[in-house]
Amino acid sequence: MKVSIRGTTGEFAEDKDAAARMRTESIEPALDRGESVTLDFSGVRLTTQSFIHALISGPLRKHGESALEHLEFKSCSKLVRGIVETVVQYSLETIDEP
Repeated sequence: MKVSIRGTTGEFAEDKDAAARMRTESIEPALDRGESVTLDFSGVRLTTQSFIHALISGPLRKHGESALEHLEFKSCSKLVRGIVETVVQYSLETIDEP
């Protein structure tokens, strides 16, 4: 499954509610079915950490590091890639915390 981020957010992905909708309507159901999800960041110049957190933190917490085997982050700018990596690392490090 492919999810176009720009199609929902434009060039600046900051709307946490939009991210949450993408997560609950597309990402989580696909991962729960064992499908792979491509998050296509084509045309997205920048994003916020809170947007990425709302987009992927839940699936990472639910499925752990194995979620990364089914998530592809496509066409990320260097800035977007750095934010994604930060959120992934933080989410995985805090899985076992109460």
